[in-house]
Amino acid sequence: MNQDELLARLNGIEWNDFECKKAQRGVPEDAYRTVSAFANTAGGWLVFGVSEANGRLEVTGVEEPDKVQNDFLAVLRGGQKLNRVIAVEPHRFEIDGKHVFAFYIPEMPRLEKPVYLKGDPRQSYLRRGAGDEQFTQSELERFLRDAAQERYDGTVLTELAADACFDLDTVKWYQAQFARRNPEHAEITDPIAFLLNWNFVVEQGGKLHPTRAGVLLFGTGRFVRQILPRPVLDYQRIDTAFEQWSAEQRWHDRYVFEENVFQTWQGLVARYMRIAEHPFSLDPATLRRNDDPPDYVAFREAAINLLIHQDYGDHGRKASIKLFTDRTVFWNPGDAFATEAELLDPTEKEVRNPAIVKAFRRIGLSDQAGTGIRAIFRNWHELGRTPPQLKNDKARKEFELVLINKPLVTEAMQRLRQTLGANLTPEQADVLALSLSLPDGEPLTLTAIRSLGISTTQQARAVADHLVRQQLLDPLSDTQFQAREAIRQRFAQEAQAQARDQAGARSGPSRDQVGPKLGLSAEQHRMLAQMTDEHDVATLMQWVGRSNRSKFREVVLTPLLALDLVEMTIPDKPNSSKQRYRLTAQGRALRDEVGQ
Repeated sequence: MNQDELLARLNGIEWNDFECKKAQRGVPEDAYRTVSAFANTAGGWLVFGVSEANGRLEVTGVEEPDKVQNDFLAVLRGGQKLNRVIAVEPHRFEIDGKHVFAFYIPEMPRLEKPVYLKGDPRQSYLRRGAGDEQFTQSELERFLRDAAQERYDGTVLTELAADACFDLDTVKWYQAQFARRNPEHAEITDPIAFLLNWNFVVEQGGKLHPTRAGVLLFGTGRFVRQILPRPVLDYQRIDTAFEQWSAEQRWHDRYVFEENVFQTWQGLVARYMRIAEHPFSLDPATLRRNDDPPDYVAFREAAINLLIHQDYGDHGRKASIKLFTDRTVFWNPGDAFATEAELLDPTEKEVRNPAIVKAFRRIGLSDQAGTGIRAIFRNWHELGRTPPQLKNDKARKEFELVLINKPLVTEAMQRLRQTLGANLTPEQADVLALSLSLPDGEPLTLTAIRSLGISTTQQARAVADHLVRQQLLDPLSDTQFQAREAIRQRFAQEAQAQARDQAGARSGPSRDQVGPKLGLSAEQHRMLAQMTDEHDVATLMQWVGRSNRSKFREVVLTPLLALDLVEMTIPDKPNSSKQRYRLTAQGRALRDEVGQ
């Protein structure tokens, strides 16, 4: 971090990777809680010499800089107050004549977590939002389970006998797939001998016992439920858009899988085939579609990722797949050990369940190590859709992947591109479209650019640098960019024109009509009825019960602007923080007519 980057962060707020302490004459005790939290979560910057006043960060300076720095580093390197030695380098700045320190606290490796205080694992902390939270008992157990040298799925279940707990139909199915996939291996026909050969059964004390992976993959329902007292997967099909759904609404199709993992996979494919856009055939050996179209590849890889990487030791939370009309949400207990950027690299990653992962790979149900997430992004991009969303929450130890069924390059983006006067490759145009699709204030990162199928960080940076030279993007830092204000304004105008055209097509040839013929939604009528003055967007969202600003603009506000029912108070700066909205004369006429 250089001084300019620090000053930029100080103009924002403290968040999950940035914490400030006053530390004028000494190191505050709660600084070590932050060290624990950063080390246990995803790392972050701890800054001394900055305090908060009236919701703003203010440089107050460290008055005894040498003492504070030496005391802090001595504790981190001493291994006494904290159970691990934390290697950090101080960055010292002088701002307005005041001393400020910035220390980057790295995330610790899996085997060295949790990092805790005073020799007590219960004094472990997590970083959530802008705060440091002490572990709950369940959270401590999750971290200790992930830190164990022996992987959880490889544990031998000595209380179970190998000849009693397996579903032989599942084992035979797997043997058949294995033989087709690996003809060079000598065939082992006996089910128990086959499982023993691949370490799903282990001999101890002259007796054969299954491993946990063996039961999870091949066990009968009774024994699966004995070692996993919660479902493997909760599948729900919800025939509505995500933003219009609430948790109180009933699903349209649901199945709670409590069978073994391979039976769960087979049942999941059967349900997917019912709702697939086009009929298709499957290879009986791998359950792959013979033509491998992108929509099935993305679903397949995401579903397998969910089954093989979830934390089966977490008995309080279950994996879920929710299929909405506009997206599919895959949620898992258990975070990925890699970062989101590393998940897009083609290198092999450390996995939570190596025995389960290998079992899938042996029959071709999991591609070459390290390529699953890349395959999802690549195939979704081939469909021309908005990149999938990843959320790898290391604090809550959960992983979410969202496949959004929305085009990346909209008609408004195509119109904009025609007016730019810049010669862009399809790759560069996609990056610009992605930057314009992000919510207000969210920067475009190099990792996000790579989500468009760009292989390396260097290639992503080259594309971004080209768009900066074309004056289409502004650099915010070495790794973050934003579409230029003028480009965003022009795009907003094109989006309004697109909405106007669509609204005109829906409402018929006359745009002077008012009332129900305009085809307004109940939300839009409710908002118009309450508009009596100039209102900010937060107020409008509150009136209609929306929390997603981008979706509110797309579904509710932009069509009203296009129909000239609502107008901006600052039309030449559509993204201004001071922007307000008011009814036009036509909007007031509609409001008054409906209210009569």
